[in-house]
Formats: sequence, structure tokens, C-alpha cells
Amino acid sequence: MLWLLVVMVGGIQASFAAGHEKESVSRSNPLMTQPLSLVDAVNITLKQNPSILKAQKDVEAAQGVVVQTRAIAIPKMRVTGGYSAVEPSDVNKLSLSGTNAFPGFENISFGGDQNWSSQIRLVQSLYEGGKIMSALRVAKLTREQALLNYQTTIADALLETQVAYFDVLLSQQQIVVQEASVELLNRELTETTRRYNAGTVPRFNVLRAEVELANAQPKLIRARNAYRIAKNNLANVLGFNIPKETIEDIPLTLSDKLDAEPLQIELPNAIRMALDRRSELGALRKATELRSEDIVNAQSGYLPSLEAYGGYDAHNSLFSSDLTREEHGWIAGVQLNWDVFDGFQTRGKVMQARALHEKAGIELDDTGRKIELEVRTAYSNFREAAELLKSQEKVVEQGEEALRLARARADAGSATQLDVLSAQTALTEARTTQVQALHDYAVARARLERAMGGGEALNLKR
Repeated sequence: MLWLLVVMVGGIQASFAAGHEKESVSRSNPLMTQPLSLVDAVNITLKQNPSILKAQKDVEAAQGVVVQTRAIAIPKMRVTGGYSAVEPSDVNKLSLSGTNAFPGFENISFGGDQNWSSQIRLVQSLYEGGKIMSALRVAKLTREQALLNYQTTIADALLETQVAYFDVLLSQQQIVVQEASVELLNRELTETTRRYNAGTVPRFNVLRAEVELANAQPKLIRARNAYRIAKNNLANVLGFNIPKETIEDIPLTLSDKLDAEPLQIELPNAIRMALDRRSELGALRKATELRSEDIVNAQSGYLPSLEAYGGYDAHNSLFSSDLTREEHGWIAGVQLNWDVFDGFQTRGKVMQARALHEKAGIELDDTGRKIELEVRTAYSNFREAAELLKSQEKVVEQGEEALRLARARADAGSATQLDVLSAQTALTEARTTQVQALHDYAVARARLERAMGGGEALNLKR
């Protein structure tokens, strides 16, 4: 199931893990030397599509944010040290001369002209006004949002791959149709020339057949060019680097065919599935929750913060100029910080956080409506494609029969060359329309599956 690969987190994480391997990250793979199926194209897309590779890095970056966010709840080990030196004359001395002097204490220096200290502390935040628990929730929400955004990227990339694959199949079939048309016109020209040489038709008939053949050649040329462009586009979506020595037609062939596999779904169910399963909505729900946590963080500025610490301290003696004389011992304590008034900074942060939270809710509602519109549009386009395809079921057979009858009547002398050429043109148009209808049906089905956010109904045979 193609789209089921998108909505299943296990499959997504597996492809994400595969993206870390050097051989899957490299996009220098040579083009496939064997026919490429749609399932193969999907697997290659999951491994080396540039958009998916970039999305993997976004997930890694989000994991870095998760680690940073959780840091507030984890103890910190801090090591500090310092050394200072001053002019000897700048050292404070206590002079006790006169009647109040104590023998032996006439001149006491408080500290030396050189000092050093070192300290190691283990610091643990005990209370941050609600920030600690909020940080743990934010870390969880951030990771979940990143994975949902990753799912969205995969879904878009797989839809792009499907459409590009169907475009190649369409171009390939258009070549077949135009080649068949040229072959028919060649046969008509040959037959008309034979009759002209036999004296049964005028020169005008030969000229008309030549003009019709000449008019068909540009359509064949355009079909071949469209085929080359479609293959280049598919190779780009798959992350292939086209060999520099390849000048025109790249060596890429497809094994699947355009089909009309039915898809039974009612519009209300499609909308319900989309609103339940679209990863874009899931990511926006996480964003709304994150904005709610921003309010908690902003309001924490109104409350005090408390941390505890313990460690070891060492420094030189303040009553000796000998730097090797060391004083040391353990230290412990708690520290309370509370900005009783911060110039309304916290108030401003709370106002901003609440506004952004309300904006996130509006964006969630708006995106839900847009997704519902997308589903309705995709569903309508799918119905149109299905009806057009159904209307073309018998057209090619009827066109082939009409051409056979026109030729038979022309051989019997009851039909003109114009009747035969008109029948040939009608058959070519019927074949072209049928191939286009198959392509439009396949694309419309893929877009509807994408709009619904999954695809149990789409079953690809491996």
C-alpha cells in the first residue's frame, strides 16, 4: 500500500534510519538499467529524495532542540577558577599605631597582591515557576511535531513521485498513439499513390495524403520530447544524478502501465479521514500546545526560582602572600531569585505568548477548512476523471471499426478519401483521449489519496 507507507510511523522511522546510511544518502546512483516499477520508485524516493533527506536533517535539528529544552531539569556541573594580581601598594593594610596599637599587629595586610581560587559545583534547579515540567512537555511536543512535519514531507514527495511516474507513462503512450497515427497515414499515402499510378484517383488525393502525414509528424516529435522531459523530471524527483555524458534521452524505462483501479469512497468519509489523519493538522495541534507552554514559561517570570548546589572550594589564604598556602573545603547551599518588579517585561511576554497561542488556534481552524476544501476538490476531480474514463471505454473500438468501414466503402467506391482521413483522425483523437483519461484518473486518485491522508484502498502489487 503506497500511501500506507506515509501514515505508518514505523515505516517512516525505518526510512529515516535508512537515511543515516551513507550508501542511501548518496544520490550518485546510476540510472536503473532494468525497468522501474512504481513501488521501486517509491522505495527510491524514501531513500534519496532531496526533500526527504532535508526533512531528516530537520528532525535531527529538532532532536537537538529537545535535548536543549530538557536541560533545565538536569543537574549542571560547574567548574570555576580565577587568578588576579594587583599593585602591592593597592593591598589594604590596617595600621594600628599609637595608643590603640596591639603589639605585633601594627601592620596587617588583608590579602596579597596575588590571589587565586577554584570551585566545583553541582547545581540543581528545584523550582522555576513551572518551567521545569513545562520543558519536559515541550521536549515531547517538539519531537512529535517534527515527526509529523516529516510525515508531511514524505506524503508530498510520494505524491510528486506518483504524478511524475504517471506523466512518463502518459508520454510513452502518446508516442505509441502518434506512431500508430503516422503508420496509418503512411499506409493511406501508399495506397493512394498506388491508386494514382493506376489512374483511379486524381493527384489531389496524393497531395492531401501527404499533407495529412506531414501534419502528423510534429505531434509525434512533440510526444517524444514530452517523454524525454517527463523522464528527466522523474529522475530529478528520485534524486538521481544524470550522467554528464547523457545528452538527450536518459536510460530510464518503466514497467507499470496506466490502469483504472477503482476507488470506492464517499465524500463525508473522505473528509472525516482527512481531518483525522492529515499530518499537517497533527503538527498544528502540537504547535498550539507548544504555544500554550509558552504562556506557562512567560508567566514563570512572576514567580521565584530556587536552586540547590553542593561542591568543593579551594583558594589561597587571604592572610598570607604565599600562593601555596591553600584553604579548601566543601560548600553547599540554596539560592532564591525573585524579580519582584522587572519593568513589565514578564507582562509583555505573557501578552505575546497569549496572542501567539490564539493565532495558532486560528491557523489550526483555517487549515482544517482548507484541507476540507482540498478533499472536496480532489473528490470532484476524481469523479470527473472516472466519468471521463468511463465515457471512453468503447470509443477506441468504435473508432477502429469506423476506420475499417470507411476503408471498405472507399475500396467499393462508395466513400471518399476524406471519409477515410476523417476516420483516421477520429481514431487518433479517441486513442489520445483514452490515454489522457487513464492518466488523469490515476493522478486524480493519487491526489485524493493524498488529500485524505492515507490509502488503504490503494493496493499496489509488488
